[in-house]
Amino acid sequence: MRHPFRNSGSGPGRRMLGAAAVVCALTMTAHADTWSVVNLHPDGATESEAYAVQGGQQVGRTYMGGVDRASLWSGTAASWVDLNPGGATSSEAHGVQGGQQVGGANMGGVARASLWTGTAASWVDLNPGGATQSVAFGVYRGQQVGYAVVGIQAHASLWSGTAASWADLNPAGATSTAYGTDGNQQVGGANMGDGRQRASLWSGSAASWVDLNPAQAGYSQANGVSGGQQVGYAYTNGNFHASLWTGSAASWVDLNPAESTWSQANGVHGGRQVGYAHVGGTDRASLWTGAAASWVDLHALLPSQFNYSEATSIWNDGSFTCITGWGHDATTGRWEALMWVVPEPASGLALAAGLTAFALRRRSR
Repeated sequence: MRHPFRNSGSGPGRRMLGAAAVVCALTMTAHADTWSVVNLHPDGATESEAYAVQGGQQVGRTYMGGVDRASLWSGTAASWVDLNPGGATSSEAHGVQGGQQVGGANMGGVARASLWTGTAASWVDLNPGGATQSVAFGVYRGQQVGYAVVGIQAHASLWSGTAASWADLNPAGATSTAYGTDGNQQVGGANMGDGRQRASLWSGSAASWVDLNPAQAGYSQANGVSGGQQVGYAYTNGNFHASLWTGSAASWVDLNPAESTWSQANGVHGGRQVGYAHVGGTDRASLWTGAAASWVDLHALLPSQFNYSEATSIWNDGSFTCITGWGHDATTGRWEALMWVVPEPASGLALAAGLTAFALRRRSR
């Protein structure tokens, strides 16, 4: 089962420096417009998926030996580190930043929000007192976000490294989950009891909650935040549309490409957004720079045996942009963790031009 810890509400829910530039550069050629794709799938794994990238590290989950294992990479498949803590029957890592990794570990049948610093032995249990289960999805500058079930309701949650630091972000009367943080703002979804999940924005407290649900949307969810931008999806015109906000419902931008039946945005950094778009009958890892018309098809960069894919997170340091995600390999029949890399500067036009050049070189071989 994919994403056993993901509480994705009403939507599709498939679900952000110097050293990292070196890691990314290992995959590059001298051509300034050249994209590279790194397959992070470890030897011996049945499945793998990468959920987040930052600071030269990537995290996700690897299914190996019959167990989902929280996973850490540093740019190559061979760098894989098993974060599954002792006593856990399964685990996943969803966020990474500043040498910290967050996710969830199943201990005795209970999902527990988890924090690591690079090894399985470093595991810290973030499950707060009184909570029956919890999962962390994002981390930034020592701040972790996710949810904790209190009573029978999920409460969007904020931690600062320990279970005792837990802060409840849940708006009064709501059920909610936080999926991302940039250290200042937190994003996720909240159901206010009317059956409609609403993309949500917080700034450290339940009282700070902002409803991002666009007026024309039936429901919505925010998955990532960075630099005053929030991304996710909104259900409008009969389907899911990748979405971008800048702090209010009225700021909503529909990122769904004209070619796409449905789409979702998962991550944002440096004014660029990533996720997937359903085009030509398949989910395709996708990149935007603030508008539907800026859509770049990252799936086109993959070897031909990959029949669908998704991008989950994006990060850049001014020299390289790295994008994590996964693709389904029709030849092996498995999900494989992937990372796309392109040198900077990479404006929307440069990204598209680089992609076109890459595609032309492939066709010429």
